[in-house]
Parts: sequence; structure tokens; C-alpha cells
Amino acid sequence: MTLKVLVVEDDPVIRGLLRASLAAEGFAVTTAVSLSEATALLQHDPPGLIVLDLGLPDGDGAELVRAVRQRSSLPIVVASAREDPAGKIALLDAGADDYLVKPFSVAELLARIRVAMRHRGSVLQPALRRFDGEGLRVDLDARRVERDGAPVHLTPTEFDLLAYLAERPTQVFTREQLLMQVWGYHDGAGARTVDSHVRALRRKLGNDIVRTVHGVGYAAAESPA
Repeated sequence: MTLKVLVVEDDPVIRGLLRASLAAEGFAVTTAVSLSEATALLQHDPPGLIVLDLGLPDGDGAELVRAVRQRSSLPIVVASAREDPAGKIALLDAGADDYLVKPFSVAELLARIRVAMRHRGSVLQPALRRFDGEGLRVDLDARRVERDGAPVHLTPTEFDLLAYLAERPTQVFTREQLLMQVWGYHDGAGARTVDSHVRALRRKLGNDIVRTVHGVGYAAAESPA
């Protein structure tokens, strides 16, 4: 059964990136930009998990944590720029399952979601961990890449970018999405960072390892690793 996730986030860029990232993982995603909208969705279209920002235009997300906990054990993962330790502890004590500080990687968010669901007795399987094809072998657990049987050295971020694309061979990502998913932040100037890492992957593994989708961004090779 597909897990339905409610993302409560008023920043349109972050909201869009989280929606696309979670949808790419197979989740059914709905979004809300305020406490009032989130409250209405919880009543009429209840999700299986909430990803919650705190600084919302009509109040503090902490209010939603307390309101939800009065009537259900729905998993709540807070994702906020606030780093105040006391506030974090207070929210966890109020019933939040986890607390991520922005910026964070989508991989970390997915891991926290899996933990929250496991505590409810529901096991979500992580993505595939090894890919072989077209002379390329990618072992995600060992963080090892081989091309035609020979090891290839990638920087940690180059590997993370390759792994993210290889796990999602049917998805096309904008540079902004890749910045959020691999680097853990979004920044208009960061598009050049993505381009430089794509060039490095092509130089080390071949020009066909990452496809350019004109007008959109990048995707894995036509034949997934």
C-alpha cells in the first residue's frame, strides 16, 4: 500500500522539491502551506505521515504537533531551520517523531521516514542497493564504482549524485531538485555546481552516463546502471 505523506511547508521552492523527491520514491504526496490548510486536509484526506515545517504564515507548526497528538499517533517528522536545542526537545516531548534541521538531504529525510514508520510496525523498503549494466557496476553500500571491471575513483559528492540518478532511471530532475536531494540545499547559483559534477562523472565514466534533458535538467543513462 502506498504511503500518503502530507508536506506542510510554506516555502514554494522547498515544498516543490519535497513533493517531487517523495513522489519519485513512490509516496502519494499532498501539500499544505498553512496550519489551517493542513488541519483541513487532516480532517478530509488524512495522510499516513506528516513532514512539518514550523514557521507557517498563520501560526507555529508546533501547534499542529500538539493538536494531532491529542487524537492520534500519526507519525510526524519536523523539518525546520530552527536549531534551538530546547525547542527541539520540547517538540519531541510534545509528540514529534523526529526533527531535521534545514538544510538536510532527501536521503536523510527518507531514512527518518522509514524509522518513524518502523516504530509504527510498518517497514518501508529502501531503494535498491546495487546496479549492473553496460559495463558499469555501482555498489551503494560499499560506495564502489567499477567501469569494465576496473575501479573508478569518485569524490563523495560525485558518488552521491551518480547513486541518486541510478536509483531513479525513469526520473528527470532539475538542477534545483538535485541540489536539494544530493547537496541538501537550494540556491540559484548552485546550478553551476551540479553542472561541474555532471561533467566530472562524464569524464570518468563516459559521456552517456548522465543524460541532459534540454529545458529541464538531468537524468540517468537510457539503460540504467
